[in-house]
Amino acid sequence: MTDTILNLIKRADSIPGWIVPLIARISIAGLFFKSGLTKVVFDGSIQFSSSVQFLFEQEYNLPLLPWDVAAFLATSAELLIPPLLVLGLATRLSALALLGMTAVIQIFVYPAAWDTHLMWATVLILLISKGPGCISLDHVIRKKVGR
Repeated sequence: MTDTILNLIKRADSIPGWIVPLIARISIAGLFFKSGLTKVVFDGSIQFSSSVQFLFEQEYNLPLLPWDVAAFLATSAELLIPPLLVLGLATRLSALALLGMTAVIQIFVYPAAWDTHLMWATVLILLISKGPGCISLDHVIRKKVGR
């Protein structure tokens, strides 16, 4: 049994380092992008879905910002930042922006969902602290610049 455990640990140690940040970027990007898609309707132009006003005005009830400004900012972030993460472009800044958004959601919108938000935060903090990995545009740019 000890040999089996040691064998499993050895196999786990041999997982390439680029896989974790790649999966982290794609998974968190998909989560936020899907959320953004639920807020818009594409019918020749881009408009908020019918539920957005209710959600941002009644359910989310964010302080400091009018519902339409909050809805625009959140939806824009959810639709524009995920492609950057998938490409690995401006990864740390993008992850930081989504971490801030996660904090707002946790504090003001769904405080009881701390376990879900903690999971999101873990992935985002991983990307902020470790970067996007070698399968990313950030890595290519960094190599070109020489840092």
